[in-house]
Amino acid sequence: MKCDLCSSKIQETFLNKMLGTQIKVSGKKKLVCFECQKKFPTKEALVKQLS
Repeated sequence: MKCDLCSSKIQETFLNKMLGTQIKVSGKKKLVCFECQKKFPTKEALVKQLS
């Protein structure tokens, strides 16, 4: 899977779980990687970038 902001590949665990954050924006789940979480530390900033 890829990050919805920067399109970089998101790492997975051996059970194929994502190592990142899923944010719900207007009823859809968006994946965000650790690097983008560092750039935009608040949920409001991430939602603004995703929409």
